[in-house]
Amino acid sequence: MELNLATLSGIDNSKSNVELSDDVFNKDFNEPLIHQVVTAHLAKSRQNTRGFKNRSAVSGGGAKPWRQKGTGRARAGTSRGPLWRGGGKTFAGQTANYDQKINRKMYRAAMRSIFSELIRQDRLVVLETFNIDAPKTKILLSKLKELALNNVLVVTENFDDSMHLAARNLVNVDYVVVSDADPVTLIRHDKVLITLAAIKKIEEMLG
Repeated sequence: MELNLATLSGIDNSKSNVELSDDVFNKDFNEPLIHQVVTAHLAKSRQNTRGFKNRSAVSGGGAKPWRQKGTGRARAGTSRGPLWRGGGKTFAGQTANYDQKINRKMYRAAMRSIFSELIRQDRLVVLETFNIDAPKTKILLSKLKELALNNVLVVTENFDDSMHLAARNLVNVDYVVVSDADPVTLIRHDKVLITLAAIKKIEEMLG
């Protein structure tokens, strides 16, 4: 399939179109598969930082606090029970694993479906190159304004520190290198701005 190559002044019809593989960028929209992959990605990003100690995880309490009989106090076998100060927590919540298994074949198929749908919805903008001279948010906003882009994901082949610094303060603009592009980030934005070298690399990765 062919895709128009954009410039900062719009679509450049004088240049030849970008030739892309139909096996990667012309796939049917597989909504159940994309939903499964997106759900798995969101589940994997959960922090899972909850964790409390039960009576077996609390240190100490190995010795019996006092003898079984003759003290007038209730029987006690450990000083680290839930009723004691410094003891373990009853039904202590533990860190859970929310990871869902997604094999490589499913992930690649979902990514091919996403890119194909982005092209069909005219949400994928391909530029030959896209960079800024200095790490200034004003410069990046100016270039995006020329392309009439507001809510956009910028994808390049190699990491650009200036682009990263310029985009990190913008709410509706994200920047990732092509190897870090994930399904959630791709479908979150209205437009995806990608360089020609990056989309060719995606074609190699998903082909």
